[in-house]
Amino acid sequence: MMFPRVSSSRRLFCMGVLSLLMFLLVPVRASLAAAPLPAAPLLSANSYLLIDFVSGKVLASKEPDKQIEPASLTKLMTAYIVSEELKRGSVSLDEPVMVSAEAQAMPGSRMFIEAGTLVTLEDLLRGLIIQSGNDASVALAEHIAASERGFVDMMNRTAETLGMTGTHFANASGLPDPEHYTTANDLALIASAIIREHPETYELYSEREFTYNDITQKNRNTLLWRDESVDGMKTGHTNAAGYCLVASAVRDNMRLISVVLGTSSDKARIAESQKLLNYGYRFFQTRQVYAAGEQISQARVWMGEQENLGLGVAEDKYLTLPRDAFDTLQSRVEVNDYIRAPIRIGQEVGRSVLLVNDEIVSEVPLLALQKVEEGGIFTRMKHSIQRYFQ
Repeated sequence: MMFPRVSSSRRLFCMGVLSLLMFLLVPVRASLAAAPLPAAPLLSANSYLLIDFVSGKVLASKEPDKQIEPASLTKLMTAYIVSEELKRGSVSLDEPVMVSAEAQAMPGSRMFIEAGTLVTLEDLLRGLIIQSGNDASVALAEHIAASERGFVDMMNRTAETLGMTGTHFANASGLPDPEHYTTANDLALIASAIIREHPETYELYSEREFTYNDITQKNRNTLLWRDESVDGMKTGHTNAAGYCLVASAVRDNMRLISVVLGTSSDKARIAESQKLLNYGYRFFQTRQVYAAGEQISQARVWMGEQENLGLGVAEDKYLTLPRDAFDTLQSRVEVNDYIRAPIRIGQEVGRSVLLVNDEIVSEVPLLALQKVEEGGIFTRMKHSIQRYFQ
């Protein structure tokens, strides 16, 4: 079969059209690629932090280790210790607490308890969390530890246990003191601990008002009215600290915690916190990548009663990434070169490397899911010979 000859001018014309089409297609291809992640909003605050509650991933921050005066954010630790004592059974919600003159005399925000009266621990806890009562803080501290000084010792020991390395407490209420300071990172730690370990106490942070002694006070966290996804946590303010807010919200089963410290007004701390939360939910997503006890891979075992070993993780593993990044998420399993019995359950024998566009985003230790006892002498001899020839 003969093909018609194409003139040189027609060939040049076709090549030009093809080049033009390729040029026009480039922007189309680029538009199909993942959109670049925009920078986090710049807030009018001295320090701030946004994290995912489940994965702990930091989504935005500014000087999160800067030591600041915590003001009433101190009450997060006060409430946490009271919750710990409730869990231990050393106190109960319905037990009466005698109010001291020192507690009644506390300046600043109060729930208006009176010296010499009995108030239930539950009412004091609500007065602490919802009304931010300095008087409630002292009454609870004296009841738990016999004195506020003893309670402060408990606060500092607890801070150390939780890994709050930039924090030191001098009182239970948050009144200014040179030895009273914390950081955004540390406040995120205590907030996470409350949500994770004491959900029954955390429910109080979403209550919008509380009435005691015929005085009704609204929760100072007005984000509870502005954003239905917000269910806590705590405000704070002194002249030195500025206006501060630790907030938490849940949207589409994703919980974020924001810490905004040192803004100029109540409206500013609300607006800046809202910016952080909206940024996190707009551009990030958290997914479970591995389930506890699920077999992820297998490994060869030498000198054991069995040759195959299931590998997995001890706890559910979650990953927080830019929304489009999950489309390209890959895993690479790396197992130790030589795994020799005996093997105990939970023994680390490898890792799963999680990558997005060939960049490592997380490394997850892989653990033995079964126990493998050492094999008999003939098994060990056979495996020694196999290893030699390998």
